[in-house]
Amino acid sequence: MSKALSAAPVLLIHGGAGAIARGEASAEREAAIRKDLRRSLEEGWAVLIEGGSALDAVERAVRVMEDSPCFNAGHGAALTSEGTIEHDAAIMNGRDRAAGAVSGTTRIRNPVSAARAVMELTPHVHLTGAGAEQFARQEGLPLAPPWYFFTPERLAALERVQAAKKRRTTATERDRHGTVGAVARDRAGGLAAATSTGGYANKMPGRVGDSPIIGAGTFADNRTVAFSGTGHGEIFMRLVLGHRLSCRIELEGLDLAEASRRVLDDLGAFGGTGGFIAVDHRGEIALPFNTPGMYRGIAREGHIAVAIFGDETLST
Repeated sequence: MSKALSAAPVLLIHGGAGAIARGEASAEREAAIRKDLRRSLEEGWAVLIEGGSALDAVERAVRVMEDSPCFNAGHGAALTSEGTIEHDAAIMNGRDRAAGAVSGTTRIRNPVSAARAVMELTPHVHLTGAGAEQFARQEGLPLAPPWYFFTPERLAALERVQAAKKRRTTATERDRHGTVGAVARDRAGGLAAATSTGGYANKMPGRVGDSPIIGAGTFADNRTVAFSGTGHGEIFMRLVLGHRLSCRIELEGLDLAEASRRVLDDLGAFGGTGGFIAVDHRGEIALPFNTPGMYRGIAREGHIAVAIFGDETLST
């Protein structure tokens, strides 16, 4: 095998961070979450072991979670204050830092694939709202009726958040936030990242979070790192968190573990909660979070594992 194809592939995923406590979800719900996390890993990993690109792998992995009702993206996305759904997504190729994003979409079945289409088929990086919907129709991307995206769990979450607001109390992180994402390194050493979300419960219609903002919630550069975040999107945007991680590696000379620790500290210092997944140009990984739990998983040679709670480890 040539040196260019000798890198060890790896895939990381997340399905959102928050106040995730044991016993909070039913055994059946927890089993469904773990099953779909593993299925996301298996489908993305299948791309990598066949010599496919990191870009293809992260798109495949995120599509699985968008299709699952267990996560806040695609089918099962959070509801706005008006009880509607607006999706955001982005994808980025570390090879040339090409990127695509969509925001405020309501009918696109897999927003991550629409983001990739923006990257590959237009001269733009980000399309939003009606323009993104029109582009998706023109390109024949699968659409779905509005009711497809709704789930009873997200309606209940909206009701809890709105009730907490009336009582002037704080809703749980799990109700307020949630995102899915994937980062990968392929056999050629290429990095890629993808992120997709419904935002957070009770957000104002028209709000756009960090997920589709290149450098904030999604970032990839073969020289440094691939990053996908989940959590308090406004803080991720204010800190440009993904690019901040890359700069700590490139400009400060930090390894991924130390850079990740400092970036998570930066997030917390500004009052932000959440976490992220990252893989660097050497194949080192990081999955830090400052919440009680984060849906997460890893696939690498001979090893696939998922976790939910903060005291679980992803042994490698």
